[in-house]
Amino acid sequence: MVGSIEITRNHSFTDGSASNHNGIEDKLDDLRRILNKSNDDILRIVGVGAGAWGSVFAALLQDTYGAYRDKVQIRIWRRAGRAVDRATAEHLFEVINSREDVLRRLIRRCAYLKYVEARLGDRTLYADEILKDGFCLNMIDTPICPLKVVTNLQEAIWDADIVINGLPSTETREVFEEIRKYWKERITMPIIISLAKGIEAELDPLPRIVTPTQMIHQATGVPMENILYLGGPNIASEIYNKEYANARICGHEKWRLPLARFLRQPHFVVWDNSDLVTHEVMGGLKNVYAIGAGMIAALTNESATSKSVYFAHCTSEMIFITHFIAQEPEKLAGPLLADTYVTLLKGRNAWYGQMIAKGQLSLDMGDSITGKGMIQGISAVEAFYALLSQASLNVVHPDANKPIPPVELCPILKTLHKILIVREKGVEAILEALRDENLNDPRERIEIAQTHAFRPSILGGQP
Repeated sequence: MVGSIEITRNHSFTDGSASNHNGIEDKLDDLRRILNKSNDDILRIVGVGAGAWGSVFAALLQDTYGAYRDKVQIRIWRRAGRAVDRATAEHLFEVINSREDVLRRLIRRCAYLKYVEARLGDRTLYADEILKDGFCLNMIDTPICPLKVVTNLQEAIWDADIVINGLPSTETREVFEEIRKYWKERITMPIIISLAKGIEAELDPLPRIVTPTQMIHQATGVPMENILYLGGPNIASEIYNKEYANARICGHEKWRLPLARFLRQPHFVVWDNSDLVTHEVMGGLKNVYAIGAGMIAALTNESATSKSVYFAHCTSEMIFITHFIAQEPEKLAGPLLADTYVTLLKGRNAWYGQMIAKGQLSLDMGDSITGKGMIQGISAVEAFYALLSQASLNVVHPDANKPIPPVELCPILKTLHKILIVREKGVEAILEALRDENLNDPRERIEIAQTHAFRPSILGGQP
């Protein structure tokens, strides 16, 4: 694009009127045609899971396409029963009253009074209830557009054409195993776009990584060509406020090309890529190392020098690890590098690391934090450590010339495991992980990875 970019921060919520602004209706019609939708058959898009990114993603689609009600239906599923505590209700009330557009919208919908009552402690609000009004429990400070919320999973997904997986990776398998029961009678399988960033480690009979798209495939039987991953350097609240952003949708060419065009917006550029595995693994890895980045920032009083040293070491470990997963993984550059950078800079995992290092959070609080949601990096630390500790994956140590488990070449991952999982060390140990006693340049680890000489075939690509 030539010239300046004007970023609009005010959202126009759909009211039923529609015009083909900037070819939006054409993009919708193109996708409907590819999916063989007849004129009287609505395209059904359902988000499963209503965390910050899942809710924002559904809201972006609602803002863009929601006015075309005779052509598309956009809904989101979340579990019912999650209460909003009084402190959060009070903060939500402050947010509402600081935004004239939101205040007017709630008054117009006759919904403002319940927030007054919740502020006074006279009423309990629920997460699914406020989501209908445009508030995500994990992102209170950023109101989104009102969403059509369904709390019955079967009702939400049984006839969906496109399903957006906004669940944490730790919940993906369980929920999609339930979904499978409702798809037994389907003739055609839906398209699934996974936003989840995390992994599982399977150690028996042979060690290998399982990514969220693979979990969905195993749980539902949906063909891998119908399952895609979308990720990028994205902070949910900033994307909804129309900060300029980009992402990649990865998977089979049959669907990723039309979906990239459908999802692309002036402020949210979506590219496409065939390397599903590397992008998903990197999505999990960046959360691991973001926790350490937050610790380093807090322990060094935001020292730019220390953070840059940490960045050099953690990216070399990430490159090393991805070469266990794919034959020719995408290089850690462009959007993949940017995704790592923004997560280390401002993601919830980095925030968690900072709060732990400052003593404002305790490890005993678990990995689900009020107002933030699931801290995916914790389970990812455990999974990557378990996988890379397996003797069957041994590599040759570059100096000692003897076989060692791959995790021995990943000092930051080892240290995070000792801090977060087995709790053998305090957070200050992360600083020691940066002090390489052998004086090895991180590029040596990358060069070992790029030889491919040690890579077990069992970890190469999709099952």
